[in-house]
Amino acid sequence: MIRLSGRFRSALIIGIQGIRARKMRTFLSMVSLFLGVLAVVVVQAGAETVEQAQLANLAVQVGKDGTRQAYLPGSPESVRVSNETLANRPDGVVIATRQAIVGEPGVVPVNPGGTPFDQPGGYGGPGGPMYCDQYGCRPISPGGGDAGTPVPGQAIELTLNTLTGDIRQFKPFRQVSGEWLEFTSAPSLAPRLVLNLEAAKGFNRHQVPAEMRIDGTTANPTPRIIGVVDDGSPQPVAYSRTDELANWISPNTAASEFGPGLQVMLAPTAGELERLLILRLTATGTPADQIHFETIQARENIARDLALIRWIFLGMASLVLLIGVAGILNVGLATVGERVEEFALRRAVGTSRLLLAGIVLAETLLTGLLTATAAIGASALALSAAGALLADQAPFLEDMVFPWRAGVAGVIAGLVAGLLGGLIPAIRAARIPIATVMRA
Repeated sequence: MIRLSGRFRSALIIGIQGIRARKMRTFLSMVSLFLGVLAVVVVQAGAETVEQAQLANLAVQVGKDGTRQAYLPGSPESVRVSNETLANRPDGVVIATRQAIVGEPGVVPVNPGGTPFDQPGGYGGPGGPMYCDQYGCRPISPGGGDAGTPVPGQAIELTLNTLTGDIRQFKPFRQVSGEWLEFTSAPSLAPRLVLNLEAAKGFNRHQVPAEMRIDGTTANPTPRIIGVVDDGSPQPVAYSRTDELANWISPNTAASEFGPGLQVMLAPTAGELERLLILRLTATGTPADQIHFETIQARENIARDLALIRWIFLGMASLVLLIGVAGILNVGLATVGERVEEFALRRAVGTSRLLLAGIVLAETLLTGLLTATAAIGASALALSAAGALLADQAPFLEDMVFPWRAGVAGVIAGLVAGLLGGLIPAIRAARIPIATVMRA
């Protein structure tokens, strides 16, 4: 082991001396290899960035990996039991979904059905635009129409998600402005709302009265908008505290007025809470086959598609890398041809063939390593610049760190290129006969 270690050290030292003696040739080798290694680094970094972006979007829209979730029927009993069980629990939240209209009473919203504001209008058809609610669909009369037929007015329809706790531990919404809901204070009689970007767009475009209509309420409350978040939804959505909306809901609310159902999200460690909730729901008559918790596995769902794309682009990058390997091979063969007398003299004074091959390989491997360092540095600077310039359009880039896997891939690519490009010159150097020095 000591002899091998000494040979390796000798080859490394002589290789470094050879690089210093032929700086321009080393630089040209690095230039020919740079694009190939850079392509590998960029592909790996791009794949990591896309994966992080996809996971960030899925975490905001669906939930973080490992989160336990279930969808329950929206009956009065399931709502009551879920809210009571998860009240003041930091490891779980109940999300109830309803439709709400903010604005003038008795008018059709500017976005019937809670559609995005860039797709204005209600439900079209041969008879013209329609207004649909829980009582059916009716034509919209622009001039007022018949009695009982709503007319267009200054109102906005949105999806209202009421929460028993902070949902951001499961869906990391990005705060755009204002503040988020806090659940430690007493509930306010004026429900506090946090809008998503699409809902905020509507309130910026339309000046509507601050009156909110929800099915099942005893009166129309006056909400207070306290913030805006990016939740990744293309629909207008607002978030509010469950207990603040409960001040306005009658105890005799019909089951149909609780919305399409409830979503329960629990931390991966909340196993006892999950079992308690299931027991309490079944005890109140909720069928057991309607209670099914599942684990969010966003990374697993997108891993196959991302892996396929990554391998396709790595294959293309490998072709570019082969061009750099050919450049190192040509430079290496030319260098060995110029150093025939030197290598023959070394053989004459007792240098082994293995050490001669190691000297050539050390030079090409060091060249590949230096090229990989330059490519990794250029990629890291490019990613940092992209994060600074595109943070507004792609918020995930703001906190993006250069992925270490891309750096490892670049180092491996540089070393492999140095090995492949230097292998044939190393074999040729090792085969130089001692008699060559006599001819010299």
